[in-house]
Amino acid sequence: MHRSIFSVITALLVLMYNTFTGSAQGTIGVNYGKIADNLPPPDKVIALLKSKNIARIRIFEPYPDVLQALPGSGLQVILGSLNSDLPQIGGDPAFAAKWVQTNVFPFASNVPFRCISLGNELIPSELAQTILPAMQGLQRALIAANLSIPVTTTVHQAVLSASYPPSAGTLSPGAANFLVPIAQFLKANNYPLLFNAYTYFPYRDNQKDIRIDYALNNATEVVVRDGNLGYTNLLDASVDAFYYALEKGGVSNLEVIVSETGWPSAGGDAPATINNAQTYNQNMINRMKNNVGTPKSPGKGLETYIFALFDENLKANGTEQHFGLFYPTMEPVYPIQF
Repeated sequence: MHRSIFSVITALLVLMYNTFTGSAQGTIGVNYGKIADNLPPPDKVIALLKSKNIARIRIFEPYPDVLQALPGSGLQVILGSLNSDLPQIGGDPAFAAKWVQTNVFPFASNVPFRCISLGNELIPSELAQTILPAMQGLQRALIAANLSIPVTTTVHQAVLSASYPPSAGTLSPGAANFLVPIAQFLKANNYPLLFNAYTYFPYRDNQKDIRIDYALNNATEVVVRDGNLGYTNLLDASVDAFYYALEKGGVSNLEVIVSETGWPSAGGDAPATINNAQTYNQNMINRMKNNVGTPKSPGKGLETYIFALFDENLKANGTEQHFGLFYPTMEPVYPIQF
């Protein structure tokens, strides 16, 4: 078959696959990290995900073994890149084209790619200036391959210089210089922005002022009042602070995906317990499944990815090794219902 015709057919299949799978998959996914030396092979991981009705995953780079195992699984995927690849993706069209032909094109007809994230938590950093050129370069490479897949990046709460109350949300000057042009690009193309939002770390560091039930999505009444809006949980407040910060940067109604959130079950810090981790994640799942949105955007489902699928033993000692829903044996760390 002629290459151009094959490319067009592939693009159509991707669009159809995303259309027919996206609405049925719900809004909850998990981060599938691999910083460990004892994890099960990808085919067993995919079987585990399907057995638990988990239909969305985020992978941090194009792991070849995972990509090879994904076709036909029905899992929708956020695909990450190596941070070190960004300068070449943005500056070398041949490199960007090869990246697509290696990591995306062979799988695109059978794997619904939700988006491709270029750079993880790089704002602010020395590589921040490479993100937007990389997004533009990869977009051109995808279009040349007749693939319609959003490109984006992933930021974390450090981009905010203020977040309390949520309406005070403001981007730090160092972050705004890079993030505002990126957000404008995403808005112009109707692409989402990925936001890593944790309530564990603010609570751990400020237990005097933050209630545990507010951090665990467990409060039954409004804890923080912000004008006409009332907040029962810190996750909603964090996301809305980000929305407000983007608006102050001139970008409104941009889709935000919570690409990481979670709570550690062990690791030495007092709040890191199995009970707290189970409470946080189950309450978050229940809330997201109901598509209640945030107080600033009520009724608007918030796509959210739990960090993480497995405990990862090669991460830094402490809580970083204990965010998993499952042990590497695939036994649950605690009961959880998706």
